[in-house]
Amino acid sequence: MKNLIGTGVALVTPMHEDGSIDYKALKKLLSHTGKGVDYYVVMGTTGESATLSKKEKQAVLDFVLKNNKRNLPVVYGIGGNDTQSVLEELIHTDLTGVAAILSVSPYYNKPSQEGIYQHFKAVARVSTVPVILYNVPGRTASNLTADTTLRLAQLDNIIGIKEASGNLEQCMKIAKEKPKDFMLISGDDMLTLAIYATGGVGVISVLANAYPGVFKKIKDFAFAGKLAAAQKEQFNLLDINGPMYEEGNPVGIKYLLSLLGVCEPHVRLPLVNPSDNLKKKIEKYKL
Repeated sequence: MKNLIGTGVALVTPMHEDGSIDYKALKKLLSHTGKGVDYYVVMGTTGESATLSKKEKQAVLDFVLKNNKRNLPVVYGIGGNDTQSVLEELIHTDLTGVAAILSVSPYYNKPSQEGIYQHFKAVARVSTVPVILYNVPGRTASNLTADTTLRLAQLDNIIGIKEASGNLEQCMKIAKEKPKDFMLISGDDMLTLAIYATGGVGVISVLANAYPGVFKKIKDFAFAGKLAAAQKEQFNLLDINGPMYEEGNPVGIKYLLSLLGVCEPHVRLPLVNPSDNLKKKIEKYKL
């Protein structure tokens, strides 16, 4: 899966004020990000997958595949906390043209590590495309441990993990003991360079919606061994990153994109548009 090395952008889903999908802006976003990223991630958390219908999700995926001018790989989010429902979605979703799925660790019901393992084993068995695990304890209320990740890495159809635990020691253990071709991917924009340095292959990024060129520089400098240059690019993102999540994702990044003229800032309930205070912070720190 060498085509998934580097930056994957967790695409927002642009919307009109009435909450309908703004496909014109989505096309503009694909063009904007396509100049610097290595692949697209459709229907992650940043894409507001929780509040889009199955029909809308398929329509967005189809649109991205059709308007993918650079023919970048596309990763599609399919996950949940009801294993049977996830399997049924895998069976009934047209994944033609999709390079891999990104599947979040089951949330809310807080399964044991054995439960998480059996869930992903079932997902890997049913999926017709490779599976990237997604560990984000801040949303799921449980951690996909390094030991369970390494156990899952032995399954043929599981090719990597998006690690958003923020635990570098955990990431290092995965990097140290994983199979050679298993991909460690940062799920935290601010740990992009750290994950590269510890043996990871890239990042699935929120901020790459706005600043794809910065992430391309971080990757290129990291792979060239130019650490100081890569650090400079990473540090450029430090102040703007915090405001992205103060009022929920993708509230911050959508407002930043509106300042860049890419799309409007509208989100669906229960998220709401940014407060005046958050707007001022983003306007202050915009690169």
